[in-house]
Amino acid sequence: MNSISTLTFQWSPWTILLAIALFIATMVFSWIAWQRSGFRKSVLLLEGLRLTVVAIAGLLLNQPEWVEEFRPNEKPVVAILTDASRSMETRDHISRSSAATPPSNSVETPASSNGSPPITRLEAIAPLLDPESWRSLEQRVEIVFEKTTSDGTDLATPLVEIAERHPSLLGVVLASDGDWNEGLPPVQAAGRYRARGIPIFTVAVGSDSRLPDVELQSFDVPTFAIVGKTVRIPFSLFSSLPRDHVATVTLKSSSGDVVTQEIKVAAMSRTSDAIIWKPTEVGDLTMTLSIPVHGGELLEDNNSMSAPMSVREEKLRVLVVESFPRWEYRYLRNALSRDPGVEVSCLLFHPGLGKVGGGNKDYIKEFPTGKDELAPYDVVFLGDVGLEDGQLTLEQCEMLKGLVEQQASGLVFMPGWQGRQLSLQETPLADLYPVILDSAQPNGWGSRTANHFELTELGRRSLLTKLADTEDDNIAVWENLPGFQWYAPVIKAKPGTDVLSVHGDISNEHGRLPLLVTRTFGAGKVLFMGTDGAWRWRKGVEDLYHYRFWGQVVRWMAYRRNMAKGESMRLYYTPEQPQVRQSIALSANVMERNGEPLAKGEVTARIVSPTGTVDTIRFQSSGDAWGAFAGRFTPLEPGKHAVTLFCKETSATLETSLFVQGVPLERIGQPSRPEVLEEIARLTRGRTLQIDKLNEIVQSLATLPEPTPSIRRVQLWSHPVMAGVLIVLLGIFWVGRKVVGFI
Repeated sequence: MNSISTLTFQWSPWTILLAIALFIATMVFSWIAWQRSGFRKSVLLLEGLRLTVVAIAGLLLNQPEWVEEFRPNEKPVVAILTDASRSMETRDHISRSSAATPPSNSVETPASSNGSPPITRLEAIAPLLDPESWRSLEQRVEIVFEKTTSDGTDLATPLVEIAERHPSLLGVVLASDGDWNEGLPPVQAAGRYRARGIPIFTVAVGSDSRLPDVELQSFDVPTFAIVGKTVRIPFSLFSSLPRDHVATVTLKSSSGDVVTQEIKVAAMSRTSDAIIWKPTEVGDLTMTLSIPVHGGELLEDNNSMSAPMSVREEKLRVLVVESFPRWEYRYLRNALSRDPGVEVSCLLFHPGLGKVGGGNKDYIKEFPTGKDELAPYDVVFLGDVGLEDGQLTLEQCEMLKGLVEQQASGLVFMPGWQGRQLSLQETPLADLYPVILDSAQPNGWGSRTANHFELTELGRRSLLTKLADTEDDNIAVWENLPGFQWYAPVIKAKPGTDVLSVHGDISNEHGRLPLLVTRTFGAGKVLFMGTDGAWRWRKGVEDLYHYRFWGQVVRWMAYRRNMAKGESMRLYYTPEQPQVRQSIALSANVMERNGEPLAKGEVTARIVSPTGTVDTIRFQSSGDAWGAFAGRFTPLEPGKHAVTLFCKETSATLETSLFVQGVPLERIGQPSRPEVLEEIARLTRGRTLQIDKLNEIVQSLATLPEPTPSIRRVQLWSHPVMAGVLIVLLGIFWVGRKVVGFI
């Protein structure tokens, strides 16, 4: 590094005249003072010091600066930065010199404009990576080649690092499709280049219109399914084709099952649907959904998705608590007891009869006395019961609240005409209730004529209310269900709840009366059933709709807490179909060896990603009384993650897996973003050039001026050292006057 030092002045005629005048006046005054002293030598020295102070002050009036200029010894550097991300593998680039660019709203391929096949974006920028292309600049500059390195596209970080590594940077050539998805916005890095006067020449490649394609975007496979029970698997796809078309999607399991379904794929939009499948055998399966390649598609590698699913023989434990054995209770008990996947326990309080329970093995004689007895239940049904002598107690209501909130169990409110559930509004269960009841009408409303349910828009899409396989058939089933002749005194649904069905005729100032309402409370789910006439659905069809509805309710409410469970540990998470880079809330329930919830403990989860990356998640206690622990995890890659849950105090482990859906940040087939590169070039006073005109790029670099030397300026006129020198000299001057006897 060479350096040149100079002393410069920021003078003006007035400052020079003032400095000279002050110096001459001081000289005259000093001569007179020396003459009056009889030409004493001490006075001569003192007056010389006065003249020195005035001379320095006169120089400072002209703003002297010490300037150091640093020039590098090496050649200036030109960096060729190329985008090496996956999106650069998109095959949509053609030479602009051979054909006009198709309009941005066209869905035709670039090849259609001149008949030549398009090339990938990486192939398009290949000439920039050839040293021969820059041979004419080697005498003047040093050419360095750089690439972006990340899972996504980060343009800002490489630009900043290049500027830091090369102090004598003359310019940068950035070749990319402009599709950045990581790091800071590229314009922030461009701002640093502008401040240093370094231009960035951008080269945009790729088409800024979407390629003709049908892309399968989501495949929401549940964590597990029950053998012999149908499962609904939602999926969505996006079509950038110019016209609607009909396609047949195919679902295949690793066990050999194949299900097909015909769907209408909407043009230039997203299509969502679901496919129904019934597993026939137990095991860990891989489900694959695929859609055939359409004739106009260019990309074929995004037409299928796979995800794992565990098929189990499930035995869900359900507790039904009721006062009198009304018809709704009797048929509900039959539906649950005949379900091979459900183990039901019934508790009848029989007010006035002096005894509790029933006549067979399904009945229990008292409410579970402790958390260890209540915790195994996946779902609890509360019928026409309340806070009364011989029924529920405050402690039992508190336990039910904790079961739902901390153990992810489900709770179903099924009020009756005796209105006993109104008393629950004075218990901890009031927080769970999804509707507001009218205390002035505790017995509800009855009618001689049948009333009917009406599904809401949300209810038409819900899995709970799906009594037929297609949406149109399902609506028809609900419209023709036998009606009910009693309904609960509901005023309105509480905020944050989901209303699935309302009364077909009755409304108030809040709208239609809600009859089927769900909500989430803590880790669990709550359902309110506002009538006691679901048993009438058996008319003419036996158990077709009645059994299906309550079977879906039980499995929906118990699904989360049964994602992964062992003898003394349970693990579940939200959301149930996590996506890449989406924060996942992990919840664990840990029991001691005697079945009691673990009050305090050290719980960790070891999560191994598909590529072998290991994360250790430490859980924090979220409910000591119920052995509830919580943690968070953010997956960075899609696929199956192996999870091992461990508790130090009990030495128990639970091994399971977590499947993360999604696609990598970098996707083939996305449109390029030339506007990003144009903004970078404009901000740094560079240019946006075409890859087909490489000579223009070389010429633009050849005409760049030499890098501006680094300059360091020291303003002497305002420097603290100069102020100190003047103060010291003035101090010596006044001391000297005292010594010679002038003061």
